[in-house]
Amino acid sequence: MKAIWLVLMLLGTPQIFAQYYEYDAPVVNPWDMGLEDFAGIRFTFARVRYHGYRDRRWRTDYPESDLNFSMRLEELTTINVNRDAEGNVVHVVVDLEDDRLFQYPYLYLVEPGYLDLLPHEAEKLRQYLDRGGLLHVDDFWGPMEWANWEAQIRKVYPDEGKWPIVDIPLSHELFHTVFQLDHVPQVPSLWAFERYGSTSDRPGLKAYCRGIFSPSGRLMVVMTFNTDLGDGWEREGENFEYFRQFSVAGAYPLGINIVVYAMTH
Repeated sequence: MKAIWLVLMLLGTPQIFAQYYEYDAPVVNPWDMGLEDFAGIRFTFARVRYHGYRDRRWRTDYPESDLNFSMRLEELTTINVNRDAEGNVVHVVVDLEDDRLFQYPYLYLVEPGYLDLLPHEAEKLRQYLDRGGLLHVDDFWGPMEWANWEAQIRKVYPDEGKWPIVDIPLSHELFHTVFQLDHVPQVPSLWAFERYGSTSDRPGLKAYCRGIFSPSGRLMVVMTFNTDLGDGWEREGENFEYFRQFSVAGAYPLGINIVVYAMTH
């Protein structure tokens, strides 16, 4: 039944999104954006496989989140996603020491609260970011996980004065590239929503969208903290109210904005 429901939802996606955005939040039609023409450009969702304090945390929400996000991106913007000869969406997993890293303008790294970068991985990640890539880290909660992430990114950019972590202001184009967002959406895990009716995996935490900018002002690292966009992508077909409140109204809009920013900068 869940699979049938998901297929029906996917078939009706444009109408579903239009319905809820008309009610919940203003949306800019991507076809009328005046962005650069994406014809011929094919996006591949690239997930980072990393070493960590708990094995396989990098796999959280995989592969459904990567697949669902790719399909929604193609449905809701003019970007085409990479597909194989049979028409299946192509998404990849890359290691930080892999030179394939440089083929992808957007990298997704989940649960960085458990990340443990090795020196050569930190060096390769810095090369990637300095060359124009964008890293999106997602799904980490509370001060302990933040402290670990901050320690890891300081292996990449040790100089806090030159490479500060800042809250990205809501006036920044990241929040307006495709969808108009006036707040940082907090997306809980489906488990927390169904069990507690909560918008947060941990009570009392506020969602943040933080970043590291290059000296020229290009956003290089996006940190969606105290929120779980990936679960909003992965679990969209399991609970319609969760889909309506969190996938439609937060997880996809912010995720799509981040990818379009990466593709255009």
